Amino acid sequence: MSETARWLSAIELADAYRTGELTPEAVAVELLDAVDQVDPSVNAFCLVDRDATLAAAREAGERFRAGTPLGPLDGVPVSIKDLLLTGGWPTLRGSLMIESDQMAWDTDAPAVARLREAGAVMLGKVTTPEFGWKGVTDSPRTGITRNPWNALRTSGGSSGGSAAALAAGLGPLSVGTDGGGSIRIPAAYCGVVGFKATLGRVPMYPPSPFAPVAHVGPMTRTVGDCALLLDVLSGHDPRDWSALATPTESAAAAIADVRDLSDLRIGYSSDLGFGSNDPGIQSNTDRVVSVLEQLGATVEKVDLGWEDPAWAYHIIWFAGADVVVRGLGPGAQEKVDPLLLEALERHRDFTADDVVSANALRMEMGTTMGLFHEEFDLLVTPSMPTVAFEAGRTVPEGSASPDWTSWTPYSYPFNLTGQPAITVPSGFVDGLPTGAQFVAARHRDTTVLRVAAAYEAAAGFTMLGDRP
Repeated sequence: MSETARWLSAIELADAYRTGELTPEAVAVELLDAVDQVDPSVNAFCLVDRDATLAAAREAGERFRAGTPLGPLDGVPVSIKDLLLTGGWPTLRGSLMIESDQMAWDTDAPAVARLREAGAVMLGKVTTPEFGWKGVTDSPRTGITRNPWNALRTSGGSSGGSAAALAAGLGPLSVGTDGGGSIRIPAAYCGVVGFKATLGRVPMYPPSPFAPVAHVGPMTRTVGDCALLLDVLSGHDPRDWSALATPTESAAAAIADVRDLSDLRIGYSSDLGFGSNDPGIQSNTDRVVSVLEQLGATVEKVDLGWEDPAWAYHIIWFAGADVVVRGLGPGAQEKVDPLLLEALERHRDFTADDVVSANALRMEMGTTMGLFHEEFDLLVTPSMPTVAFEAGRTVPEGSASPDWTSWTPYSYPFNLTGQPAITVPSGFVDGLPTGAQFVAARHRDTTVLRVAAAYEAAAGFTMLGDRP
């Protein structure tokens, strides 16, 4: 089998399984071998169980030979961020405070359960910063996860293991989490696709300590794969307080053969009123907007009238982080990421008035965006204001703030509003990927995917054409 099979999309793999050109077993072996060879320089995987992966692949192969595949993801390899419970494997969350023998590990998170039902082959678990607390991926347990485009640069985070695995050709699909940009930040830095759907579309269990802003979502190398994975992950789960009704529309079907965007009005904000971009980022995002105009969309520059809402986000985010750390009991001070402890010292003295004010701002932002989408179908922003910076740092060198939110101005606002937001590759600056972000009204997830698919087809920026 050609080595390039490892770079095929999920859709292409499924087609090859149906025709018999490839088998799930052969693809699993190739990817496991690639993990052995490639991952030591990237450090995306924190758990690989070769026997379990090959057993699942053999079962999928038998279904294909019998003509009874379970669906479009049967036999397709997928990696899982190590914040999501995966039955049979420990979920250590990047922390030295959790041990593999601590519990039975016999429960699947909803996303993992649905992947099993669909016949997907679990390739392994991928890295996260401790408890997913920051926008880069390093932890006391697993060390630094690096960017496949340049190992001296960060992969971003907190779903950095997912993004790095995809960019390194270690599987076509991954499932990440996003509480403030944790899918979109690393996807942009690694040149892949990352989608944070409307809050509640992909159910989450156990509840996240960051529940008001926390999402689970697909990370892929193409928009088509993203829609396919979203269809599998979506749907009501009674254990999730925020879970929406199961969608009646297939995301994959909604984006099929979409090219004309002439029915759409798009607003473009290059900075949300408080960001600042490197010139190359600005140029690449302007080019994305030009492509959307060429596809027929009406694009207008907009000003949302926002000031930086980081203060409100910090109250919600670090209150949850504080609960997590305090719940660890004795020994946490010696074993927990020291930068997390420092951040909690900066963001601990919140009052009831502060919490009420933060939630009031969140609702005000949601109202602003609700009214915005009465006029505009979509908002376009850069995904990140810079390319990936030095690995091992939490903020870029020379940053005016020690908080990771200081360099991610375009992601966390849309966790506060709960809207669907995707990042797609927009080009390169100095050999490193950049991304553009598309945001739609709540429940308009297919609008985001439709525009992303049309842009991808017209621009040709996908990880299938450009590889580290």
